[in-house]
Amino acid sequence: MAGFRSLARQVRDPRSDLALRRYSLRKCLERFAPYGHRATWDHLCARHGIEPEDRAPDPARLTRALEELETARAVWLHYEAGFAERRRREKHDGLRRPGAFDDWHRRTWGGNGVARCDDPAVHPAAPLAEVLARLISALESEPGNGCPVCAQGRIAWRQDLDSEPWSGPVCTGCGIVVPRPVLTRAALAKARRNRLCGGLASVA
Repeated sequence: MAGFRSLARQVRDPRSDLALRRYSLRKCLERFAPYGHRATWDHLCARHGIEPEDRAPDPARLTRALEELETARAVWLHYEAGFAERRRREKHDGLRRPGAFDDWHRRTWGGNGVARCDDPAVHPAAPLAEVLARLISALESEPGNGCPVCAQGRIAWRQDLDSEPWSGPVCTGCGIVVPRPVLTRAALAKARRNRLCGGLASVA
């Protein structure tokens, strides 16, 4: 199975036909997709002017989309390396993080779904690297009351998410499933009082 770097080389290979280069970019998303596969693809297409179903897109647009993905991946891998080192030190010292943080990080190892968007058509508009930098900053800070990506406080609870965890807080502004460890208990309680059904939040 080809790794991310091998697939990236295929995306850039001018000798390959465009359909294969597009396919290779899609395969990169199986290795790294911060919003989830479909939402990350929708994001890259929207930002770089690629028609989602175009089998022979402009190679320059494909390359720019790949570059955005690579930049974001570098940001996340740097964070993960630091996280792994901190965990080694903490375990050596007999210290453990709260369970919720460990569970969340385990599910997102590698960067897949780190800022999952349950609705593939609703995701942050900012570059992926910028979104991840904001999220990492929140993970390394005290919990807050708003979305770590768009800073809005409109967070509602969804009971029908498409992947684990099957329920959780969703930002109604930028669409990410907000990691529970970055929210205060009060913010989580408020989100639970607001249930999100069919894209509309209603107070329970």
